[in-house]
Amino acid sequence: MIRYRDFVPHMLQAPGLFRSGDYESFDTALEAMNDWLRAEKVRLVNVETVVLPNIWSRWEEGSSDVALGTSGEMPSHWHQFIRCWYEE
Repeated sequence: MIRYRDFVPHMLQAPGLFRSGDYESFDTALEAMNDWLRAEKVRLVNVETVVLPNIWSRWEEGSSDVALGTSGEMPSHWHQFIRCWYEE
């Protein structure tokens, strides 16, 4: 069975009125994926970099949300993460 797992840099500090959010580095997500692959011994099918808007918004469900919104009237923040496709 094909499955996926996302490795998303964690939010370290939420954005505020006059400041951007602070997030872990992309390299931290890559290290987490490599650690997981070593520990789980799954069959790797594909690895991709995914860029989605607003995954940290309180109205969204994160990297697996099927409908992430953007609007020209509201600021949008795009986030990069790693999606690992594997076979159990």
